[in-house]
Amino acid sequence: MIRKAQGKRMGNDMDVAIVGGSFAGLAAGLMLARARRRVVVFDEGQTRNRFADAGHGFLGMDGLAPAEMQRRGQSDLLAYPTARIERARVTSITARDGGFELQAGAAWRAAKVILAHGMRDILPDIPGLTEGWGQWAMQCPYCHGYEVADQPTGILMTGPAVPHHLTMLRDWTHDLALFCNGHPLPDEVRAKAAGWGIPVYDLPVAAIRDEGQTRTLLLADGQEVQRAVVYLVSRSEPSCDLAAQLGCRMEDGMTGPFVSVDPMQNTSVPGVFAAGDLCRPMYGALFAAADGARAATAAHHALLFNDA
Repeated sequence: MIRKAQGKRMGNDMDVAIVGGSFAGLAAGLMLARARRRVVVFDEGQTRNRFADAGHGFLGMDGLAPAEMQRRGQSDLLAYPTARIERARVTSITARDGGFELQAGAAWRAAKVILAHGMRDILPDIPGLTEGWGQWAMQCPYCHGYEVADQPTGILMTGPAVPHHLTMLRDWTHDLALFCNGHPLPDEVRAKAAGWGIPVYDLPVAAIRDEGQTRTLLLADGQEVQRAVVYLVSRSEPSCDLAAQLGCRMEDGMTGPFVSVDPMQNTSVPGVFAAGDLCRPMYGALFAAADGARAATAAHHALLFNDA
């Protein structure tokens, strides 16, 4: 249960509105609340890591369930009387009269906006894969590799790029198999795999069956290969169109578009900042929280100096 901020209830006119209530958004809110600014965090509860049983690598919260990590962050934020969390989806943001108007069930106004709503993962259309996402199908060995180390592991190619997991994952397991999924494999990568004794399967993966302790990857020719864990790099896109509504400049990353920001999280639109997975090609909770703190600092300085 999210409790409201203590003290006199605030209206819907805020210094900073933050869209997204995960690591980046909560870190940004905390910094601004400590600066005694009126801040609202809009949160739909759809964090990107909600499919995983535990989050790892975050100091002080290693191994906690994502929902518990978020709850602790919310509790920290709501200890400050100028902070609010609203369970609402922001459907539109419009620049008007030197500030921004937001629609999120009700009308809101804020002097500055921080976009921290994150990305959504786009998985290959392979039956059985979506059901395992965040459990036995994963993207980041830094986040989850320790817990599944030394298990039979598959690397599923999702595009023509050289699969960097082929090299990385050897620090977690030597029982690897590479599934090209119909994508061409450069000769030098094929030679590297052969030198390491890693089998390569070129045909598309038609389906994946979860059989408890193992998963069976069914290839297009009917061949079946068993693995315990599957790594892949998903495509990604912003989880909503608010950055596009505002006209924020985008960049093309290896896995999809993301919002372009400067070193202090300023977007191309004055008064709009972005933080977390939404504005970086490399994802992670620690990175997102750091981005949020930086965006909050920049927004606070903009309130103090840019508008003076």
